[in-house]
Amino acid sequence: MKDPIIQLKGLTKCYGPQKAVDNLSLDIYKGEIFGLLGPNGAGKTTTILMMLGLTDPTSGSAFVCGHNATNNPISVKRKVGYMPDSLGFYDNMTALENLIYIARLNGLNENEILKRGTETMEIVGLSSALHKKTSTFSRGMKQRLGLADVLIKQPDVIILDEPTLGIDPSGVREFLTLIKRLSKEQELTVLLSSHHLHHVQQVCDRVGIFVKGKLLAQGNIDTLSGNLFSHEAHVVSFTLADVIPQPWSLQQELEQWGSVKQITINKKTIEFECRQVITPALVRFFVEKGYDILGVHQKDYGLDEIYQKYFEDIN
Repeated sequence: MKDPIIQLKGLTKCYGPQKAVDNLSLDIYKGEIFGLLGPNGAGKTTTILMMLGLTDPTSGSAFVCGHNATNNPISVKRKVGYMPDSLGFYDNMTALENLIYIARLNGLNENEILKRGTETMEIVGLSSALHKKTSTFSRGMKQRLGLADVLIKQPDVIILDEPTLGIDPSGVREFLTLIKRLSKEQELTVLLSSHHLHHVQQVCDRVGIFVKGKLLAQGNIDTLSGNLFSHEAHVVSFTLADVIPQPWSLQQELEQWGSVKQITINKKTIEFECRQVITPALVRFFVEKGYDILGVHQKDYGLDEIYQKYFEDIN
């Protein structure tokens, strides 16, 4: 496997007796979208500040793009774009003027700034608002302009702290689609910090569950689900076209299957708790018996269930 583009080793930050971040070790690879998931106060923003060299760790190290963030923060900032959860712009300036100002602060070549600024605004879907003052922008538009601020210096890594906060559902969907497309097209590495489980699940390749300063688990959804729920029953439900005649007879026959733990029949629906996945075999059974199947639903353990399980374990 390639060397990680972000590597955190034993990263710890204490404020007096309280540990905001506790012995965090994490590798993130080029082109990956990684979700740092946890409630407010979990230590996510403190971790980001240490990665950017904006606050020093009590112990441990953060390497970003090959640079030690504590010893060489300027080199990290040249490679990384950061969008905080609270964005501020000069309201008396247009969107393009704000972006040009940011470009100059980043030391971009003056001859390229206007062209790159215009292109970046197009990338984030704001080409029609180039000359509008940011005081007229909605929250969603400001998030897009914030992303343009991040992208204009063409970073290798972008860090987004609660990027969907306060955006309506349509705007969230569009913003996350944009992030995913940019990561794929430009091989951008994205660290997305959020407490919105559904948003993280939509866009991230892997997630890390962060609670009370500790990274409790990391991996993709399937891996985390398998680790946590491998001993849980597999649940599948069938919806049939007609009310099941003689349900007791059907139940007795299916209870003979060794993989079936429990069956619940309610008129046109049947729910199975199974020791292993036998959904294809059950479908064949109902078809051979002449039942018309309207729907099959196999329960998946998503991020909501995974997250709740970890909270149960620590509380």
